[in-house]
Amino acid sequence: MTYDPEQLGQSKADLAETLRAMRKRASRTQVWLAQRCNMSQTKLSNIETGRITPGLVDVELILRILDAPPELVAEAAALARLANTEWQGKRASWRRGLEKRQAELAGLEAEATTFRYFLPAMVTGLLATPEYIRASLGHSPVDISKTVARKLERQAVLYDDAKRFTFLLTEQAAKWAVLPRAGMAVQIDRLVSISHLPNVRIGILPLGAATARGPLNTFTVYDQRLATVETFTGRIVFQDARDITEHLEIFDLFENSALFGDEARSLLMEWATTYRS
Repeated sequence: MTYDPEQLGQSKADLAETLRAMRKRASRTQVWLAQRCNMSQTKLSNIETGRITPGLVDVELILRILDAPPELVAEAAALARLANTEWQGKRASWRRGLEKRQAELAGLEAEATTFRYFLPAMVTGLLATPEYIRASLGHSPVDISKTVARKLERQAVLYDDAKRFTFLLTEQAAKWAVLPRAGMAVQIDRLVSISHLPNVRIGILPLGAATARGPLNTFTVYDQRLATVETFTGRIVFQDARDITEHLEIFDLFENSALFGDEARSLLMEWATTYRS
């Protein structure tokens, strides 16, 4: 499926209109449909007016009750998937202020309990030293001082024993020289240190580890309810269950090929030593 930013924004209104039109075509009232879908009439009204976005399960239930023809089922299902997908462009983030994005991430981290990070290219902010964070934001055309501070504040979440983190880093991500050699050695040392936290697992995918998928995108999965995918120009936020499930399956695939514990720390310390030599 192709994700066009304008289409993503319009899909919620289109989905609401499509569901409303399908109910009226079937000559059914909201009360009748809500009762058979085992949902409140208020919820159905909010779906039909676009005030709330239904998940694919709700949409499929409504379509089945209305006995919709296959072509309309396919159209509404595609709209539901788009409606549960959000595009967040980098330029918009710059205009709003990067620190506001950090506040949003802190909110996600406060709500979720299980985190999965797939990092094929660089170290993520939760694992980064101040120098690494500052260097990685060097391309941003805005004042980054507040953003660096907010990223460092967010790292406190790693010490919350009620939360579980799994970070998968490729060898490239761990070794990519964002900093001069001495700074990279310190950054890798930090990965080793954090790997000792009881609620944090850091997995390493060394070059040569055979996997059936290519490491195309950085992505994060929060519990089993939301996934974010990073691109050069922004991020895509998935809330559709099928998209989240697919990212969880990809994560499991890479996790099964990763090195953890002492094996991972041995590699990291070797790489840090190389940077120091």
